[in-house]
Amino acid sequence: MSEQRRALVASPTPPAQEAARELADAHDWVPLEEAELIVALGGDGFMLQTLHAMLERRKPVIPVFGMNLGTVGFLMNEWQRHGLHDRLARTRPFKVVPLAMTAETMGGEIVTLPAINEVSLLRETRQTAKLEVTLNDRIVLPELACDGILVATPAGSTAYNFSAQGPILPLGSAMLALTPISPFRPRRWRGAILPDKARIGIRVLEPDKRPVSAVADQREVRDVSRVDIVIDRARELTLLFDPEHALDDRITMEQFAA
Repeated sequence: MSEQRRALVASPTPPAQEAARELADAHDWVPLEEAELIVALGGDGFMLQTLHAMLERRKPVIPVFGMNLGTVGFLMNEWQRHGLHDRLARTRPFKVVPLAMTAETMGGEIVTLPAINEVSLLRETRQTAKLEVTLNDRIVLPELACDGILVATPAGSTAYNFSAQGPILPLGSAMLALTPISPFRPRRWRGAILPDKARIGIRVLEPDKRPVSAVADQREVRDVSRVDIVIDRARELTLLFDPEHALDDRITMEQFAA
């Protein structure tokens, strides 16, 4: 069986660029559009950029093997100069299913964006946001007064969601976290864990007085009036990890991190 055609991409940071130069001459690489596998050098932010670039091109997504040259590197493998060919032959795939956010602005524009980690709605001014939340077209919160709210996937549950006191979701749990950001009323509502087949709708109350933006990972839409969020199973992504990496175990153990 012939070897997969591989493309090399790297973040613009000096460590990632230096690593890319080291690997460029040691392996045969093809242009990104011809690749069957991507090796990405950088941090978690660059991994998200790489995955989003594939989603936005709307071409078949291909597996990505990341090596950490950033800070946290939660979605990345350890950087090693040697043995890449053997490592790629032993990798384990993890499937990641993104969210699809459809946002309607106050001006009537419709914007649809993917989100791998989370979709978040955030107040734009000092005014508290007031939001109506629906689940499968049923109103479950007539009015949530807060700084914002987010919907996180299991892969993204250790990021912004966890910082907002949301739950960590194991990979493969088929769940989504619905987490308020600095909620004021209802005072006792601290979020919900939902099946990932749920359709979540968020309507902005008093949008002229209390403007709200919607953010899909790193992409922002300002002055939204409504946002609908669903899982997009047609655009499943594949991350490759060394056998010892155990992303699912790392996500679980984050609950016990000091």
